[in-house]
Amino acid sequence: MKKSIRVLGWTLAAVTLLLMVGTGGLYLWLRTSLPTTSGVVWPAGLNAAVEITRDRDGLFHITAPNRASAYFALGYTHAQDRLWQMEAMRRLGMGRLSEIGGSRFIPQDRLMRTLGIYRLAKASLKQLSPEARGVVDEYTRGVNAWITGHSGALPPEFTLFFHQPELWQPADSLIWGRIMALSLSGSWRRELTRMQMRARLTPDMIERLYPPESPNAPVTVAAPAPARASQNATPGNGVKAIPPVASAISPHAIAALLDALPPAPPATGASNSWVMAGNRTASGKPILVNDPHLSFRAPNIWYLARLSLPGLTLAGATAPGVPFHVLGHNGRIAWGMTTTGADTLELVVEKLTNGDKARYQAPDGPRAFTTRIETIRVRSSEDIRMTVRESHNGPVVSDLSRAAADAAGPGAVLVLRAPMLRHDDSTAEALYQINKATGWHDFTKALELFHSPVQNLTYADTKGHVGFSVAGRIPRRKPGTNPGTNPGTNNGDVKNDKFIEASRLPRLFNPDHGLIVNANNRVVGPGYPFVIARNWEPPYRAQRLEQLLAAPGTKDIAKSRAMLLDAVSLPARELLPILRRLTVRNADNLAALNLLAAWDGTTDRNRPEALIFAAWGQAIMAGVFTDELGPLARRFLRLRPALLRRVLEQDTGWCDDISTAGQVETCTQVLTAALQTALTNLRTRHGTDMSAWRWGAAHQAELRNPALDWLPLLRKTSRITIPTDDDNFTINRGTFRGRSRSGSFRHGHGATLRAIYDLADLDASLFSMPGGQSGNPLSPHYRDLTQRWRDGGYVRLPSRPQGTGPVLRLEPHVTGAPPAS
Repeated sequence: MKKSIRVLGWTLAAVTLLLMVGTGGLYLWLRTSLPTTSGVVWPAGLNAAVEITRDRDGLFHITAPNRASAYFALGYTHAQDRLWQMEAMRRLGMGRLSEIGGSRFIPQDRLMRTLGIYRLAKASLKQLSPEARGVVDEYTRGVNAWITGHSGALPPEFTLFFHQPELWQPADSLIWGRIMALSLSGSWRRELTRMQMRARLTPDMIERLYPPESPNAPVTVAAPAPARASQNATPGNGVKAIPPVASAISPHAIAALLDALPPAPPATGASNSWVMAGNRTASGKPILVNDPHLSFRAPNIWYLARLSLPGLTLAGATAPGVPFHVLGHNGRIAWGMTTTGADTLELVVEKLTNGDKARYQAPDGPRAFTTRIETIRVRSSEDIRMTVRESHNGPVVSDLSRAAADAAGPGAVLVLRAPMLRHDDSTAEALYQINKATGWHDFTKALELFHSPVQNLTYADTKGHVGFSVAGRIPRRKPGTNPGTNPGTNNGDVKNDKFIEASRLPRLFNPDHGLIVNANNRVVGPGYPFVIARNWEPPYRAQRLEQLLAAPGTKDIAKSRAMLLDAVSLPARELLPILRRLTVRNADNLAALNLLAAWDGTTDRNRPEALIFAAWGQAIMAGVFTDELGPLARRFLRLRPALLRRVLEQDTGWCDDISTAGQVETCTQVLTAALQTALTNLRTRHGTDMSAWRWGAAHQAELRNPALDWLPLLRKTSRITIPTDDDNFTINRGTFRGRSRSGSFRHGHGATLRAIYDLADLDASLFSMPGGQSGNPLSPHYRDLTQRWRDGGYVRLPSRPQGTGPVLRLEPHVTGAPPAS
């Protein structure tokens, strides 16, 4: 027996030792996936020597003698640090994620194949000028030089999935723009939800759920455009609303279509940007500030880079896989972006010709669908063959699922019509031209080529000029046309080739007051002759920015830094007096009401007030609207301050629970019960001592690595988590989808970049982002910028890198030279 125990013990010890050695060996092997950052390498395809200097934060500075070698080095360095992110991005656009991840990615692949994203990216190559195409080609050579020359392990995700990347292709670099256009064109989801409501609510009830903005809400371009008056005004502008067009799409079709689409992020796109002219700043030169708000991922969407070559300097945010700077400065001008929220996507009902699935009724008579066969290869499963149909309006999206196809009704299909699905999109060329612009004229000329997504661009230059312009293709609609859905046979007058001319899009240049602010709020006043959007982002961030900018004191870089971290929630300040007045004060909720009575609306992560307000707000929304909306509530029940205030002060009938026959509930009852529910749930999760509750315990920014987060053993290494201030309406946006029952309010969407451009000294411009420069969890630069980002710290991209760092020299390859690594 003792001998057997000894044998068993030695066996277990040997197995443990082998596991330790194996794990250690695997770790050491994976460490070779980290980039070479110093020395000399000889990558194939380079035409001149380049120096890549990394600073103490891993940010890189490329110094090159010509354009070709500079962009080669940018592709090389993107591949060094973010190859998996680039691979995942292009496979998403190609509809080829299932080849790596298996059947769970089939819905996304079907959508991308249906929309033809990669085919569109290939078409966009033809829209590039020879110079811009040369940049894409050199970037491609740089990416491939690292892929083919790297002798160690690939990033961990490649090892996990036993995947070897294909060589990069020029069209791969144009996928990102199409994906962003799809992501930032989310207004049609809102329109579909409104249409679904018709199965449960009257038209009047639906309109009451979307109250018009206050006439005092901020407008970026307040003055009417110099154009003829129009009857085609947007509801909420202080003019008569357009009556909605009756839809031929059934609510069941809409529900099926929404369920067939990949889940949407908490908010598809939101950002802040403001620019102060020199007459408002301490330096006498403009200051431009921008913080694009997007969904959080690890690694972050942005990659900071500086390129220096004769005649051109670029510094700012690049997107891995894309050779052009998306946001930044070029030594002469600086620019930023916010999403306009324009209504550009429409669902069109195409009627089949006598039930024939191959033909449909066009305005000029029957036409045959254009069709193609797509084959989706699925890991560990059989291939899927799908037929994609397209009308002259766009791809048939009701083919995405059987439920959507069935619910569309007999003899009809749903088609998605959108500028972003056009083959002649030249947005990539616009970015390249913006990168080279030397002044306002060049900049606005480049914006004529900017097609999708529709964006607001803020501008400043070293000569002291400031400006703002909407850029992108926005359909010109006839009066009475309701954005979102249209019966195709009745809308031959609404065509994709009828867009608002670039020269007539909202624009400002050197306004007398020297200040331009946009936080996704309304960009035009009632005098503008075209419909841009039916709904705009709530005005609270823009209102708060205007408050702070109107305050006395010096407007300098320090002021802008503080404003970007502002955590005051204006809806909390507006709603709390009403909520407290209508709520019964009893022993259970008295402590919470006393805390909120003394609260100024600052969403401090180290205090309990924001947590109580968020949980209470979610419970109120559920208590007021779930009975009317039923299953639609999950798409609607985030806090809507303007709606809630209107319900509590004017439209109180919503507080009655229609499921309780014979009794009428009041808003006071709903608010009191909601507070009780919220506090009960919070006590369950955070303990009974209310004074010890912390907003930051429930509200944490999470950057999840999609490829690694699903594995428990790798989650701790790959996930980046940090408690944060803020809420959905603060300048420093902390968007969450609250789950009041669990007491968790995960911060999933916010500032993926903060940038402050000082036109008095562009080398002093500041940048901040969550995560880090590297996409490799084994790198010290995978998460090292996160706490600085949360706490208001910044990095710079000056002509001389901050701190001593390694220098990698790329030399043209010669016979006998070592390979790139």
